[in-house]
Amino acid sequence: MRLALITFLIWLLGASSGLAQQGVQQRLAAYMQGQHDINHFAGVVLVTRHDSVLLHQAYGLADYEWAVPNTPDTKFALASITKSFTAVAMLQLAERGQLQLTDKLDKFFPRFPNGHAITLHQLLTHTSGLALDFESQYLDHTAVSRDSALAFIQRLPVQFPPGTRVGYSNVGYYLLGQIIEKASGITYGEYLQRNILDVAGMTSTGLNSNTTLVPRLARLYYREGGAFVKNPYINWDLNLGHDGLYSTAGDLAKLTQALQGTALLSESSKALMVTQHNKQFPGNGFIDRYGYGVFVNPYYNQGHYLLTHSGGFFGAMTTWDRYPNDGILVIVLSNNEAESHWISYGLAAILFGKPVEVPYSHQPITLAPASVLPYAGQYGAVTILHANGQLYLQDMKTPLVAESPRKFFRQDNPDRTVEFLTTSKGRVYALVLTKGGVKETMLKQKTARQSERNQGAL
Repeated sequence: MRLALITFLIWLLGASSGLAQQGVQQRLAAYMQGQHDINHFAGVVLVTRHDSVLLHQAYGLADYEWAVPNTPDTKFALASITKSFTAVAMLQLAERGQLQLTDKLDKFFPRFPNGHAITLHQLLTHTSGLALDFESQYLDHTAVSRDSALAFIQRLPVQFPPGTRVGYSNVGYYLLGQIIEKASGITYGEYLQRNILDVAGMTSTGLNSNTTLVPRLARLYYREGGAFVKNPYINWDLNLGHDGLYSTAGDLAKLTQALQGTALLSESSKALMVTQHNKQFPGNGFIDRYGYGVFVNPYYNQGHYLLTHSGGFFGAMTTWDRYPNDGILVIVLSNNEAESHWISYGLAAILFGKPVEVPYSHQPITLAPASVLPYAGQYGAVTILHANGQLYLQDMKTPLVAESPRKFFRQDNPDRTVEFLTTSKGRVYALVLTKGGVKETMLKQKTARQSERNQGAL
């Protein structure tokens, strides 16, 4: 009798767990369907927990002109997720003694300005002071050589002296891509193929090319007003190291699994990769949480340890989120400039049991200009500005549009909504900011005049 009861309880727990997982899967699917139907998301999403696939679905078109749909096996330009591959390669070369992370830049580029003061570590952590980008060399040009691009980069003004601040630099990772070639004696693409892709079993990943045909590669489209247009010409011979790879969600899952063991990196190298090297430079968004080719537990981690990198460049918007302590992986790859980072944020919130708003169609209403003035003010790190009878979120670029007397949305980004909370007497005391469907409540800060009134009443 007792054995039967235990067996029944085990079955009941298993059934409850199965129903709970089914409910999570339904919420994930409904959320993504809303992202597609309302926000026109095109791409592929993969969500797993403890290697159990909860969602692996394609949405929208890989080719708008031929109406070719995306599939789960569609390949997408990864943009800056490429930096994670570059960092792995650098750590491998350091393990093998082919370079040291303390090496100076002028060891590989002898005539580089200030190269004696810039280390490979600083290039990896965005603390070199080198310029953000050199896109004028690889956009809309077909005949710029590497030597010409290097000469251009050497003339760019630095952001700051090496090691004194932090500043995101595609230039730094472009140089790392060439350093990999110089240290290994083979091309960047060949190195990745032999030492990362083949080892991890990634058969659908490679370098973008202006000549090579790549089966099932999605075309890129970016938003121009309310329409989508094709991305400009990109010279992929120059756009590598910091960018350049394409892959599938399934292949990124294979990379995730390979990094859990020691097939790609030793335990000591993996620890170095996920160290927050820039903690001495706080107040710089979340780049102060950068490791080597990965953001380590940035502020948007939802209270769970997060390793992440995103990418965005002319239609390609990609996010690779790993919550290793929870066994959770969220990958969002888009070919039409959808906000992959906030979509991934919303998907993870569903897994963590948080209420997440499914995208919906916003219907604007008209409010009397004077009625919105009390909403202006500071709410934590969020500023609500007021001008000419309209409200603005953080800056004066795009006005907020009312959909109710207390709730507003951004016309250019309906996933960003603001709802103001009031007391029974109508006093505004907080706002609820929604990003990617996830709500965050922030209290309104009192003005100096209000503080003086309160002190006088004591």
